Amino acid sequence: MTATWAAYRRARRRSVQAWTILAVGAAALLGALGWFFTAGQFAFTAGASDGPADAPVFDPAWMKPVPSVHGVPEGPALAVLDSLPVKGRAGKDTYTREAFGQAWLDADRNGCDTRNDILRRDLEDPVFAEGSACRVAAGHFREPYTGKAVAFRRGQGSSAEVQIDHVVALADAWQKGAQALSPRQRESLANDPLNLIAADGPANQQKGAGDAATWLPKNKAIRCHYVARQVSVKAAYGLWVTEAERDAIRRVLGSCPGQQTVKAT
Repeated sequence: MTATWAAYRRARRRSVQAWTILAVGAAALLGALGWFFTAGQFAFTAGASDGPADAPVFDPAWMKPVPSVHGVPEGPALAVLDSLPVKGRAGKDTYTREAFGQAWLDADRNGCDTRNDILRRDLEDPVFAEGSACRVAAGHFREPYTGKAVAFRRGQGSSAEVQIDHVVALADAWQKGAQALSPRQRESLANDPLNLIAADGPANQQKGAGDAATWLPKNKAIRCHYVARQVSVKAAYGLWVTEAERDAIRRVLGSCPGQQTVKAT
């Protein structure tokens, strides 16, 4: 009986140890999954951090301001983020690109359409098409989202390699307050240089209508500027953020608490 009792106790200890190991392993797995679905997914896809730390906004030499709904508040982007309403997404089924006006209007009335304005602003050594003071035919730049050197050349099949990204995607804006804006205000949002950055075509396609909770640039050096620019656009047009989006932006700005809002003038 004594030998049997001792064997039982040894077996019981082994069982407790096994269950303890399983519990610790399960907790570690849950922690890893939680990290991945918050910050970790961006760490796996993150690229180098030696790319551009910001992107151009406004050149008063030839651009004119596009009126927003509100002025962009000055100060730390974190403080402005905390002032934005936090709500769930509105319905997307009614979204159309046409709700934001014709694509690439001459919204600032400077004689050139918005796409060419942004190419001229963002590209180095822009070359204009023959006989045009607006139509950008070629140029190059250090692309802000990937950090790589990119050459632009206008033409079938090559123009799409450089696209104009809406920093706050229009479909995202539609679900977070833009439905309540007037058609003219939505037109401004779609053409405001504050909300536009020339970007790598594949990176822009990957982003889609994502917010900061689902997509961040691979170039980590620009992330503070990028999310501060999103906060600035949302403040300027009275848009809200979701809880997940707010938390994602806060994590980025936590590494640069002095990051200021971004203004177009």
